Formats: sequence, structure tokens, C-alpha cells
Amino acid sequence: MHVEVEQKFRVADPAALRAHLQRLGATGGDVCRQSDRYYRHPVRDFAATDEAFRLRQVGEQSCFTYKGPKLDATTKTRVEREADLLPGAENAAAADEVVRLLGFEPVATVVKSRETWRLTVDGLAVEAALDAVDGVGEFLELEIAVSTPGDAPAGPQVDAARAALASLAAELGLAASSVERRSYLELLLAGE
Repeated sequence: MHVEVEQKFRVADPAALRAHLQRLGATGGDVCRQSDRYYRHPVRDFAATDEAFRLRQVGEQSCFTYKGPKLDATTKTRVEREADLLPGAENAAAADEVVRLLGFEPVATVVKSRETWRLTVDGLAVEAALDAVDGVGEFLELEIAVSTPGDAPAGPQVDAARAALASLAAELGLAASSVERRSYLELLLAGE
């Protein structure tokens, strides 16, 4: 099973954080603009089940993403599945039309600039994304994707990823008070 182990932090000084990532050997720094349209399920309340379904567009690329409920109380660890669509705005529009015809309704669209860095912590590949989210603010998402055996959403791989993220957060000087467990959608809808 594909599990995304993530921790998100509010950021006061993105430039200082970027410099610290570079000192730790992070590579990348590529910037893109992402548009994430979130949908409401026709019969299941995603807010109550802590799930999400979105259509992400980055330039000509787009994909559907399902995110399952959070699996612990400290990180944003959850099952995540993505399905890439054929490139092109017309394919994204057709996909949006299909899910609407099936009864899904758009809730809101989260738009952000994402600067992606990559580094290795405790032998695990970490993606560090500096996000400037329209109407919400500046954040750092630290993420490790792991595969667990069978249908198990937990196990030693997930535990190791959580420990690696905690270690990196401490190394970056990120305070526990800056942890944000709510999604960008939740923050946008709350007006924060």
C-alpha cells in the first residue's frame, strides 16, 4: 500500500528555511504553480471521514488524487493514490466533467506556488515543499512516500519515516507550535 507520511509547518521566513535546506544538501528548488480542485462526494461527507478527492493541474499535467483519513495524531500520515491523466487542459476539463456527471461537486480550488527540494534523511528520500498558498500563507511540507506490505497502512516503514521527519524538523529548527495538521482546503474554507 502507498502511504504518504507528511508533516506541515507554518513558515515565517521561507528564505532562511531555503538556505538551511541547502546547507543540509537539499537539491532542486524547482518552482511550479499548482491548482487543486477539491470535490464533495455525492453521499459521503469527506469532512466527517477525513478523506479528500481532488483534481490537480500543473501546467499541462493533471491527475486525480484520493487521500484517506489521517492515521495518527501528530503527522498527516495517510493512504494516498494518484491517477495521472493524459496531458492537456481539455483532458483536465473532461475529467472534471465526468466526476460532476457522477454527482461529485466542487468545494473549492486551492492555488499555490510550490518550490520543491529533495534530500535524504536516515536513508529515506524526503521531499521538502515550500508552499505559498493563495489566501492562506506560507508553509513547509516534509513528505516521505513509503510502501507497506499488502493492505497495511502502518508498520516499520511508516515508523521510520515518521522518525526521519521528526529528526529533520528538529534539524531545521521547526517548533512543535508551528505544526499544521489541517489541509490547505480546510484552512482556506476556515478563512485562515
